[in-house]
Amino acid sequence: MNLSNLKPAEGSTKTRKRIGRGPGSGLGGTSTRGHKGAKQRSGYSKKIGFEGGQMPLQRRVPKFGFKNINRVEYKAINLDTIQKLAEAKNLQSVGINDLVAAGFVSSNQLVKVLGNGTLTAKLDVQAHAFSKSAVAAIEAVGGQVVKL
Repeated sequence: MNLSNLKPAEGSTKTRKRIGRGPGSGLGGTSTRGHKGAKQRSGYSKKIGFEGGQMPLQRRVPKFGFKNINRVEYKAINLDTIQKLAEAKNLQSVGINDLVAAGFVSSNQLVKVLGNGTLTAKLDVQAHAFSKSAVAAIEAVGGQVVKL
């Protein structure tokens, strides 16, 4: 056996159907495309969403709503999460870098601290935004709020 006499396994390949090569082939005439209409012509390509002339779903359903281009998206972090992080790492202040290192946020996200949970340790917390309840809870235990 050598490279010159290799063949594919028996039954693993089929011969290509050669259409449009005259009536003698049995595949001439309409060349498997059926009779008349756009699908029979060369260059036909159905547009996305085309439903055969019926009014497409995209045009039947009304438009609504809008996207506010000025929206500021924050990643929410609760006080109980900050408390657990401070206990685990033995921190006196929790900043964005600590949250990124712990995997709670990515470095390009803005962080908002929310007041869910309880805070027992005196902490200085850095974030881009704070809820009123979070500010009250942090300052109640003697901590400091630092807005970035």
